Amino acid sequence: MTEATQFDRDAIQRKYAEERDRRVGGNRKAVSELWRNEALADYLTDPFTPYADRAPVREDIDVAIVGAGIAGVVTGANLRDQGEYEIRLIDTAGGVGGTWYWNRYPGVMCDVESYIYMPMLAELDYVPTRKYAFGEEIREHIDAIAQKYDLVDDALFHTRVLESRWDETAARWVLTTDRGDEIRARYLIMAVGILNLAKLPAIPGLERFRGKAFHSSRWDYNYTGGAPGDDRLTKMADRVVGVLGTGATAIQCIPPLAASSKHLYVFQRTPSAIGVRNNFETPEEFAAGLTPGWQKDRMENFTAFMSGKETERDLVDDAWTEHMAKVANPRIEPGMTPQEIGDAAEAFDFSVMEAHRRRVETIVTDPATAEMLKPYYRYLCKRPCFHDEYLATFNHPNVALVDCPRGVTEVTERGVIVDGTEYELDCIVFATGFEAEVTPLPRRVGHDIVGRDGLTIAEKWADGASTLHGVLTRGFPNLFLSPGPGQQAVVSVNHTHVMVAGGEHIAATIAKLDREGVRSFDVTAEAEADWNAKIEAGFSDRSAFMLACTPSRLNFEGDPSGQNPRNGSYGGGYGDFFGWETLLDQWRAAADFPGLEVDRGD
Repeated sequence: MTEATQFDRDAIQRKYAEERDRRVGGNRKAVSELWRNEALADYLTDPFTPYADRAPVREDIDVAIVGAGIAGVVTGANLRDQGEYEIRLIDTAGGVGGTWYWNRYPGVMCDVESYIYMPMLAELDYVPTRKYAFGEEIREHIDAIAQKYDLVDDALFHTRVLESRWDETAARWVLTTDRGDEIRARYLIMAVGILNLAKLPAIPGLERFRGKAFHSSRWDYNYTGGAPGDDRLTKMADRVVGVLGTGATAIQCIPPLAASSKHLYVFQRTPSAIGVRNNFETPEEFAAGLTPGWQKDRMENFTAFMSGKETERDLVDDAWTEHMAKVANPRIEPGMTPQEIGDAAEAFDFSVMEAHRRRVETIVTDPATAEMLKPYYRYLCKRPCFHDEYLATFNHPNVALVDCPRGVTEVTERGVIVDGTEYELDCIVFATGFEAEVTPLPRRVGHDIVGRDGLTIAEKWADGASTLHGVLTRGFPNLFLSPGPGQQAVVSVNHTHVMVAGGEHIAATIAKLDREGVRSFDVTAEAEADWNAKIEAGFSDRSAFMLACTPSRLNFEGDPSGQNPRNGSYGGGYGDFFGWETLLDQWRAAADFPGLEVDRGD
C-alpha cells in the first residue's frame, strides 16, 4: 500500500481543489460562545454529576491548579511525590477527567494506544484492558490517580474561576470564583487542556428547535437511554435523529445511534479519512511480560517514530506509525533535490489517501453514498480517524448521509434545512467537537489572568505567545503553564507524553524553588526574548499547503493568515520533543535558575 501504482498529479490536484472549493466559505468559522450566551447555556449543563451547594472557600494554600484533567492530575500527583503541599484542583466539571469527564457519548474511545495514552500505569500497577481504551476506562483511571494521590477531597468541582490576580505585596495569586471562593496560592498552574471549549456552529435559528438538542460532550442519557459504557440507547427506537459532524466524535457515536434510532440522518461537511483501528483485548502475555520502565520506553518509542527518528522497532505499530509518521516525515534518499522530495512525499500521500478511498468502496454498498464518503485531500489536512464499524453503518436502511459541504443552512422549529430541504428531526446531536488545539491559551483559560502592573496574559499575548520553555511567561510570577500546542513547547499525537513531561518538570521546579528558599520568581526579559527568537527561527510557512487544503481546524479552516511564527514549537514543526525534554532537565540541574529573576525574601 505504500507505493502509488498510478498517480496523475495534475488530475488529483484538480480533484482536491474542486473538493476544497466546495467547502470554502459559509459559516465555518462562526462559533457560538456557549459560556457567554445565556440562551444557549443549557448546552453546557453537566448531565453527569448533580450540582451541590457549598459554602465559599477562603484559604491560603501552596498550589492552585486550574483544570482537573490529565495535565492537572498528573502535575498534582508529581507534586505529592515532591513533598507535603496543600493543593487545590479547580474545575467547571463535576469531577476529574477533563475531556474524559465530559466526553461520555456512546462508543467513545481514544484513538491513541491506551498503553501510551493513559498516564502513570506503572504507578497504579494497571494495564489497560484493550489496545484502544473506551472512555469510561480512561476516566476511571484518571480518577484512580487522583484518589491515590489525595487530590479529590480538596478539589473544587463545578467551579469556574472568574479571575486570577497576582498580589505583589503578599507574593500570592488570588483566585476568585463563581462560588464566592477566594483562593490565595503561592503557585498557580494553568492545566486547562487543549480541547476544552465545546464548539457549537453559529447556525441561524439554533435556539428555535423544539425537539431535543445537545452537544456530544454533554450526552443526555436520560433522553436516549443507555449510560456511559452502555451503548444500548433504549429510548431511541421511535425517534428520528440528526447528527451534525463526521469527525472523530461522530464516527464513534453514529454506529450506536444507527443501531438504536428509527432513522438517522448524518449531516457531513467534509468526510474523514477512516483508517483501520483493529482494536483488541490486551493479551495476557503482554501484561505478563512488562518490565520496569516499560511505559516510558513505549511512549518514547512512539514519539521517536512519529518524529521521523531512526528506531530499531515500532512498538506501537498502528495506523499512526504506518501512515502519519511516514507522510509527515517523507523518506529522503541521498542526493534528492527539494523538488524530488516534495514529489515523492506527494506520491506517497496519494497512495495513503487512495487506500482510504478504496476502503470506502469495499465497505459501503451504495455507490453514491460511497462517493460522498471518500476523502479527497492531503492526509495532513484533517486529523485522521480510525474505526471498524462506522463506514458499514451507511449500509443500514435507516441511515442516510446528507452531503452539505457548506454546512447546515438553518435550524427550524422542526429540524434543519440544507440546500432548501427541511429534514424533520426529533433530536439533534451536535458532534461538532471542540475549538482547535491551537486556540490561544487566554481563550482556553476562560478568565483574566492578571499579572504585574495590571497586565493580563491576553493583552501580553495579543500578538502571539511569549514564554520561556513554553511553561513560564514574564510578568506573571510563580505561574506555570501546562505545555500545549501554540505555546512554544512541543506537540505530539500522544499529548499525554507532553503533559507527563510538563507535569514532572513543573513539580520538580516548584520543589527546587522551595529548597532554595525562593519566595517568588519571574522570567527575565532577555531569556524570554531569546526563547521567542528560537521559536520564530524554527517557523515554517505552510501557506501553500493550507491554500490547497480542505478547510479544517488543523489548518485554520484553510486560511494561512492564522499562522503565527510566535506560536510555533521548539525545534520547528511539531517540535523536538527529546531536545526540549533534555533542555528542561539541564535547566533544572543548573546551579541557579537560568533566565529567572528570583526573590528570596531577604
